[in-house]
Amino acid sequence: MTYPRRVAQDSATPSDTDRHAATGRSATTYRERLTVPLLAWPIALACAAFLAAEVFLGASTPLIWVPYAILIPGTAATLFILGRILILVSDGELYVDDAHLPLRWVTEVNVLDANAKRALLGPIAERYAFIVQRPWIGGAVRVVLNDPADPTPCWVVSSRRPAALAAAIIAERDAGSHD
Repeated sequence: MTYPRRVAQDSATPSDTDRHAATGRSATTYRERLTVPLLAWPIALACAAFLAAEVFLGASTPLIWVPYAILIPGTAATLFILGRILILVSDGELYVDDAHLPLRWVTEVNVLDANAKRALLGPIAERYAFIVQRPWIGGAVRVVLNDPADPTPCWVVSSRRPAALAAAIIAERDAGSHD
């Protein structure tokens, strides 16, 4: 079983400007971070504080601060981790977090609204599809592949601006095919 191409991020990786200066191409065609909505932060932190208050409810103990010290930073760290996914179209490749896809293998790009995304991830889901989705983001892009060495039929990636992401993928793929 082959998995989507993944590149480990390390400090020795050249910066976008260095890498793209040699190719003569634009540094970044599209960039989006799939952050957690701002409203989720106070709600989640309030729930964590409420849960921490419930742990020692009515008990007088010097350890009353321990649940707060664990649950509130843990909740904040979880929200931060959930919102760290970066989508980048650059230098003829689509990067989604640490996975990347050379755009020469892309045959079709579809913009999905919330209903199409729900159907594609549910009843008509494709086996072996590479999926990066966030439930708080309605839109998505489906990138169909034609790589004989990879059983992955498509990538489904959530996006707040799916039309712009699809246009960037197509433009970068077409620019790469002329080089």
